Amino acid sequence: MKLVLLSGGSGKRLWPLSNDARSKQFLRVLPTDQDHLESMVQRVWNQLGTVGLADSAVVATSKAQVDMIQSQLGYEVPLIIEPERRDTFPAIALAAVYLHDVANASADEAVAVLPVDPYVEDRFFNKVSEMEAVLNQSGAELALIGVTPTYPSEKYGYIIPTTEGTESFLHVSHFKEKPTEAVAQELIGQNAFWNCGVFAFRLGFLLELLREKGITTNYEELLANYKSLTKNSFDYEVVEKANKIVMLPYDGYWKDLGTWNTLTEEIKTPVIGKGIVSEDSHNTHLINELDIPVTVLGLSDVVVAASPDGILVTDKMSSPRIKEVVKDFDQRPMYEERRWGWYRVLDHTKFEDGTEVLTKRIGVTAGKNLSYQLHYKRSEVWTIIKGEGAFALDDLIYHVKPGDVLKISVTAKHGIKALTDLEFIEVQSGSDLIEEDIVRLYMTWEEVEANCQLADSALQEVAAAKK
Repeated sequence: MKLVLLSGGSGKRLWPLSNDARSKQFLRVLPTDQDHLESMVQRVWNQLGTVGLADSAVVATSKAQVDMIQSQLGYEVPLIIEPERRDTFPAIALAAVYLHDVANASADEAVAVLPVDPYVEDRFFNKVSEMEAVLNQSGAELALIGVTPTYPSEKYGYIIPTTEGTESFLHVSHFKEKPTEAVAQELIGQNAFWNCGVFAFRLGFLLELLREKGITTNYEELLANYKSLTKNSFDYEVVEKANKIVMLPYDGYWKDLGTWNTLTEEIKTPVIGKGIVSEDSHNTHLINELDIPVTVLGLSDVVVAASPDGILVTDKMSSPRIKEVVKDFDQRPMYEERRWGWYRVLDHTKFEDGTEVLTKRIGVTAGKNLSYQLHYKRSEVWTIIKGEGAFALDDLIYHVKPGDVLKISVTAKHGIKALTDLEFIEVQSGSDLIEEDIVRLYMTWEEVEANCQLADSALQEVAAAKK
């Protein structure tokens, strides 16, 4: 069986820590057994490894999240990259076509699709493993996992089963999406289950459905025409129209950590980052990514979250409203993780004449590098503040250290590799400071060294020592 993990989201429900570049699944706030902090996606990937499913898993994501995934999971994780965000039906369709046309999976292969960020016990993934056998046994078009509800929630969809079934599965009667609390209570009385967004099907079932819709099953053609796919959910396009659906009941722990009040229930410490929460503040959490301390005095049932994107102070029960409040915020992400490290925006100023100045603090992990690139609309000045690196400028490579100031003019070719953990302040100045104004010439440092000369004696000595 193949597993497809869906990684998407716009990052509004956990603002200001999450943003358009860093969705909720990438926030490193969950405790591990080693007293470290990990993200939801790291936790799930480790669980898949524990139950022996990681080798059959791929991650379907947008190109905006590729760097973040590689930063947290490594470069070996197989990715299916959407050209643009279009909802779960196009994402799953692209993944299915990839598995068949590129990975050579047969039409009889079972495929399970699940979110990349459920908060569950390891045995939940054992239940996922059972879905292939249930498809064989039941002859159903789709198999789902239904979670036994613990309270009448208005946040989840519900699966209402029939009375028919076996010890392994139940036949599905119908669905009810996000009912009122009163209706949810009635549904629970009818033995309804929470829909946790996990689907399994034979690959051939979905490929045939795509052909019926006039959608190509050639991967390269589908990529080229991806924007023409219906922007709709898999539930609407496939699940609600399927003829025979079965459900595997799951009675273990499951939670969607999609709001501040649910997320903080799993954070074991009241303070992450610089700050203090007073002893008379009960059930209050402070998560601070800034370098300035935050103090919370005498406030209970509150979340205080601070990041370069903003500051949130909210009653926990009111926290789900944040998505609506910030939906019209028009601000570039102020913090991002990349495959090579991270950056934080310190200041962004636009002047009346159209000139912009953007100041970033950039961290590059030892051994990693920024691409060798150039810009047409901006110049840059880099000031090294920590660590040592190799800096390439117009086909010459120099050794750099704290205190060095590097001037990069418009169209100058440049890149940097961290010899140790490296940090520098970057000041961009130009007319249009956007990510699209990047022309990448080489991605790897091996390519840079093959096409540039060592201009610095210190680097020449290092290169000689390696030989």
